[in-house]
Amino acid sequence: MTFDDALRSLKDRFPMPELKPLDLKLPIDRMRREFLRIDYSSEPDAPELAEIRPMTLPGAAGLIRARLYVPLGAGIPPGPGIVFFHGGGFVLGDLDSHDMLCRRLADGSRCRVLAIDYRLAPEHCFPCAHDDALAAWAWVQEKGAEITGIDPARCAVAGDSAGGNLAAYLCQQMVRAKGPIPAFQLLLYPLLQFADIRTKKMTPQESGFFISANLFEFFRRHYLPELASAMDPRMSPLFAPPEDLKGVPPAHVIVCGWDPLHDEGLAYAAKLNAVGVKATEREYTSMVHGFLNLTPFLPAARTAVREAGEVVGRALGAL
Repeated sequence: MTFDDALRSLKDRFPMPELKPLDLKLPIDRMRREFLRIDYSSEPDAPELAEIRPMTLPGAAGLIRARLYVPLGAGIPPGPGIVFFHGGGFVLGDLDSHDMLCRRLADGSRCRVLAIDYRLAPEHCFPCAHDDALAAWAWVQEKGAEITGIDPARCAVAGDSAGGNLAAYLCQQMVRAKGPIPAFQLLLYPLLQFADIRTKKMTPQESGFFISANLFEFFRRHYLPELASAMDPRMSPLFAPPEDLKGVPPAHVIVCGWDPLHDEGLAYAAKLNAVGVKATEREYTSMVHGFLNLTPFLPAARTAVREAGEVVGRALGAL
């Protein structure tokens, strides 16, 4: 099956409604049920892990769900780990939608991965997801070694799309607050700003899987009822001043050629390098936004997740 055939098949199986810019009355529950519900059972090389454990941990406003992935090569705890935030525009996504991505990331990096099920909009608007990310990080720093086997001093943050926003924000916030800074950041086609939606270059036909300018506007209107918040440094880490970037950890940024977030990912890596923070880039020119979730259909996606995991594993000393 070619890439184009796989993409057409996915769009047929997981149709997204046509969105008008300000249409806030769509059935969010249905969208969540259908978002990235893919059968991964046919993957011939799905990794076997030592443990997958459901957990709850304190969020900013009550308990939130999490899931711990322990690879076979993790070694004796405490060891290096990754705190992972899923994508979905702050409206969609959960532990199940990104389960295989986290399995493969754990296997490729040989690091424990703790996936965080932060609160979603429109029930919980800005800055709820960001507050949960901070709460999860604080918990890992305090309890991570004892409960998860993750060494707080060798812990990275990672996320795709909106989850990449949370990972980048968390690193910057630790610099501002003089808190415990992650050892590394893995940003997978990250959403780094919510200020400029309408002028993104690609058409909906070109822009990839589940992505269009109207969909970004839909997400923004749900998570940011006050549009002035789009320039808040928590929401748009791309626009952070140099002093907030100088102390952040090294980064690896993945971008896709067919993705409206392509340019801002590269721009963020360039800003980090400009202030002396080592940032590497990997561009998949023929891939679309969200392709790392398409592992049942794209062998290239399986390879890409493993390679991303290896980058983190080497950075944390696990490989």
